[in-house]
Amino acid sequence: MDNLRQELKKSKRIIIKIGTSSITYPTGLLNLNHIEKIVRQIADIHNRGLEIVLVTSGAIGAGMGRLGLKTRPKTIPEKQAAAAVGQGVLMHTYEKLFSEYSKTTAQILLTKEDMCDRVRFLNARNTFFSLFDKNVIPIVNENDAIIVDEIKFGDNDTLSSVVAGLVDADLLIILSDIDGLYDKDPRKDPKAKFINTVENITEDVENFAKGAGSSLGTGGMATKIKAAKIALSSGASMLILNGSIPNIISIALEGEPVGTLFHCEKQQLSAKKHWLAFGTLPKGKIYVDIGAEKFIKEKHKSLLPKGITKVTGIFKQGDVISIYNEDNKEIGRGITNYPSFEIEKILGSDSKSIEKILGYKSYDVVVHADNMAIL
Repeated sequence: MDNLRQELKKSKRIIIKIGTSSITYPTGLLNLNHIEKIVRQIADIHNRGLEIVLVTSGAIGAGMGRLGLKTRPKTIPEKQAAAAVGQGVLMHTYEKLFSEYSKTTAQILLTKEDMCDRVRFLNARNTFFSLFDKNVIPIVNENDAIIVDEIKFGDNDTLSSVVAGLVDADLLIILSDIDGLYDKDPRKDPKAKFINTVENITEDVENFAKGAGSSLGTGGMATKIKAAKIALSSGASMLILNGSIPNIISIALEGEPVGTLFHCEKQQLSAKKHWLAFGTLPKGKIYVDIGAEKFIKEKHKSLLPKGITKVTGIFKQGDVISIYNEDNKEIGRGITNYPSFEIEKILGSDSKSIEKILGYKSYDVVVHADNMAIL
């Protein structure tokens, strides 16, 4: 296991995510002392020549403090108002602190819709790379001031893992108010066992994490497990660290056994398939029988019309759709070669019958294996 920790020394591009509970007091006001310590660590490792992206929560929390709210807003307009106020407060704080260490920062506000559109995805990717070339530290947050549930990442753990895939990061570090992953909630069970390293995210590992975190934040350990899945599939390892420990980032990057390390998989999704799997909003669903499920999952083959049992939603050729099995579980996503109304006509049929049924045939398959990501 020590060898896995030593691999962290080779990381060149790192995403660091800071949660709301790590940078605000329970009142919602910013914990300036804590933020300054984290900024100092980031500036120090940036001086080593590493490329850093900071994904920060706290806009709504900072807005609460400025607006005098005692509890987290519950309605979308209230959250957006708090975020609109708080984002400026938060960015001003970071810019001021980083400038004390002669660091230049850039603000990037993202929505899931930015990741879903392939052109916008690539534009965002190019922006990050250009900032790296200019030695700038991008500071990322979800655009909470205008966001709606349909295009939300939902939490910044997920956002940080998507950004890790977007920029081909080597490592994602999530700073939390807990030491890492336990098999039970250590705040409720003193016998909870600490998990130092996770090489495979099994069902047992997922069961370790239940529920949300602090009253100000939106994430808990469950969202961190989800983030680990996304990060690992893009080739980035992930570390959960206690952000309140002095110099914890530098300690971890020296290979010390702190926090919980999720070691990246040897085989990772290509950039395109990672985008399909985690960066898209499917327009509809295609249900397949057990034979087709086995065919595409185990043999990595294309989806034929014969294995399709049902279609839901309205979509057109070229849209991203979800593929579900007979147990109503999403098993993959892909780009469809046919619109929904035509798939309804050819489902269950042999590929040779497509032209007879539709009057034309552009493809033998509904979703080609090259345009499909298995979840």
